[in-house]
Amino acid sequence: MAAIDFKQIIERSKKIRESYHELERQYHGSEWTVEEDALAFLTDAGLVGRHTMSQQERWPAANSETALEHKLGECIWWLTVLANRMNIDIEEATEKFLTKTEKLVGNTK
Repeated sequence: MAAIDFKQIIERSKKIRESYHELERQYHGSEWTVEEDALAFLTDAGLVGRHTMSQQERWPAANSETALEHKLGECIWWLTVLANRMNIDIEEATEKFLTKTEKLVGNTK
């Protein structure tokens, strides 16, 4: 699989989210709010925890490896969507976090 950069992730995530917005308008008459998107992210983040437990053989579940991979990707997608909807540059936010944390733990470039 080819490497993917942040800009591709952001653009593809926006397009996918717009497709979901169309479905929401069609089936519910309105788009999900930012709060509903955040709740959906938290639900998926919780499933990452459950699938991790299964992958580490601490919880019995079938297909946990495939489900874990999917949910990890979905959580990255949700974070990208949430940042976009709240006018936060996810690439810049991630860079700031990494730089600050590297300095904090003495792991500077």
